[in-house]
Amino acid sequence: MFFHKHPYKPFIQPDTKKLIVGTLPPPRFSTGDLLEKDVDFCYGSYYNSLWLFIDKIHNLNLRYDNSQEATDQRKKFLIEHKIGVCDIVESAEREKIDASDLGMKNIKLRDVVGYIKQYPSIETILFTGGNSKNGPEYFFRKHLKDYNLKLELVNNEVPRIHKFSLPVIASGTKQSHQSELSSKRTLKTVSLTSGSGAANISISRLPLYKQLKAKDPNFNTFDFRVMQYREYL
Repeated sequence: MFFHKHPYKPFIQPDTKKLIVGTLPPPRFSTGDLLEKDVDFCYGSYYNSLWLFIDKIHNLNLRYDNSQEATDQRKKFLIEHKIGVCDIVESAEREKIDASDLGMKNIKLRDVVGYIKQYPSIETILFTGGNSKNGPEYFFRKHLKDYNLKLELVNNEVPRIHKFSLPVIASGTKQSHQSELSSKRTLKTVSLTSGSGAANISISRLPLYKQLKAKDPNFNTFDFRVMQYREYL
């Protein structure tokens, strides 16, 4: 069994408003066997495409290599746009060394809710995938149960939007325990379409994609994700 440990700590600033939540980067990021176009940072796989979407949306002209400059470019963007990254899987075991979410076993989750509590400026959670088994939203739903919380549906259109509320306990006040717990902090979650190639099939089945493709035969799944991600990143 290959022990797959997340190579990066959560990247969150005191003023972070949006938090990107995925699962784990490919195993090569944990072993250090990066490919030529990989970046040694969160979502650094050139084939994951998240940074390609962001690059296209914001015209960043990012580097795609193992250099420190490539890493610094991405950190600079996240800091300037008040975006953080906190993948939900801390570690997992794999029989086959690949990046499949379904291939993960004996999974240890990060305390994402704990980070959300630690950084009260966070307002929105951006999942890089939906509620399919072992996806980020799937794990987050399980994680919320540990806090007796759950997601409430807001919009069932892709990308699906949910919300959840955290109790806010005011410190240094003389309020009763009951009134303290009545204060709530509500956060929004957005389940963005995964950047993986496997998600292309589900995109091709969406009525909106079919409509846009009919209008413009050159429109593709990359364009669809850029259109979707633009609103949130």
